[in-house]
Amino acid sequence: MFGFIKKTLSKVYTQVTSRLQGLFGKKHIHEQDLQELREILLKADTGVKTTKNIIASLTELADSGRIETGADLKNALAEQLSAILPTTPMPSTQVYVLVGINGSGKTTFASKLAYQLQQQGKKVLLVAADTFRAAAVEQLQQWGERLDIEVVTGKPNGDPAAVVYTASEQFQAGNYDAMIVDTAGRLQTKINLMNELEKIKRIIKRKLPEEKVVTLLTLDSMLGQNSFDQAQIFHEQIDIDGIVLTKMDGTGKGGILFAVASELKLPVWYISFGESVEQLKMFDAQEYIQELLT
Repeated sequence: MFGFIKKTLSKVYTQVTSRLQGLFGKKHIHEQDLQELREILLKADTGVKTTKNIIASLTELADSGRIETGADLKNALAEQLSAILPTTPMPSTQVYVLVGINGSGKTTFASKLAYQLQQQGKKVLLVAADTFRAAAVEQLQQWGERLDIEVVTGKPNGDPAAVVYTASEQFQAGNYDAMIVDTAGRLQTKINLMNELEKIKRIIKRKLPEEKVVTLLTLDSMLGQNSFDQAQIFHEQIDIDGIVLTKMDGTGKGGILFAVASELKLPVWYISFGESVEQLKMFDAQEYIQELLT
């Protein structure tokens, strides 16, 4: 991920990293500098609660004489940010269930993940379980054709669980290494959606009891607080294992990673950016923090 922020996430670099450098270059740190840092973090979407906790800890360190220079502040901030991010590693898995609202980047991520697994020599099966949105099915089919990956589909407006049932049988019979299930995201019909997602997961566990199932929540990093609200709804209703932050190249708010980790207590496992199938990275917390502060 070396140079990733500067080269790829240019908005994050311009609006967050470059502003931090002014503070880190100071010979003496004063209270107003911590208030400036507070403003930077808030504008970076780090979240009110998370930012408040960070600044409180840094203020305590400054009052005790352990933060005197900009270099001290940089080191202390790095420690604070490292403590926030969960270190839960991405498990080795065979079945991925992707959840998130419509427009959050689920289908694009499904294609990118399929490509990444394919590059590792794995035989992948894509499942278009969003039967209510023709565009999502068509998009997944197009990617399947480009990547030469089979896509299981169902009848328009049909039962998504039936599609997953068929896909699970095909996965079992076809010697596949991974199955990626793209689901609907109609949050306006929350109760129906959550019941549907729970049914999908039950079917997978019943049909493929030996397979490890990981549920990934896609969050549009450009939506800020709205992403947290959506994530909380999903997390309260179904078990989420990890987060995928999408559209990271379109935002200057790199602090969203820390707000998500702090407020949801969930690990961020992937960063998705751009439209190209190669534009997907496994998230490395320490590398990200180092680049953000350098």
